[in-house]
Amino acid sequence: PEAEVIALSPKTLMATNRFLCDTCGKGFQRDQNLQLHRRGHNLPWKLKQRTNKEPKKRVYVCPEKTCVHNHPSRALGDLTGIKKHFCRKHGEKKWKCEKCSKRYAVQSDWKAHSKTCGTREYKCDCGTIFSR
Repeated sequence: PEAEVIALSPKTLMATNRFLCDTCGKGFQRDQNLQLHRRGHNLPWKLKQRTNKEPKKRVYVCPEKTCVHNHPSRALGDLTGIKKHFCRKHGEKKWKCEKCSKRYAVQSDWKAHSKTCGTREYKCDCGTIFSR
């Protein structure tokens, strides 16, 4: 109830390298990594210091208005979680299983599925396929 509710845009959630180097254009997922990279260009850099006071808990809402996670009471607890949720549930499903044609938005989900697809099938005489 006391958490800071953060609503990020779909573009921000889908971005892989939000923090860009002004000098060479290289992108980073975290500001801290960009700051460390800036040292290589002999540019001014500043790492964020941890404060002694307790950081306020952050929760992330889904930008999709019809999604259950759009409401603060159903927000997700970390940035990685909301990114994966948004990609899986609302993102483009680019990867397709060659065996069963099931589609995935996250490449690692597709790879995991592809390893076991078709290996755990039980077929009834009527043609229905069961996983167990």
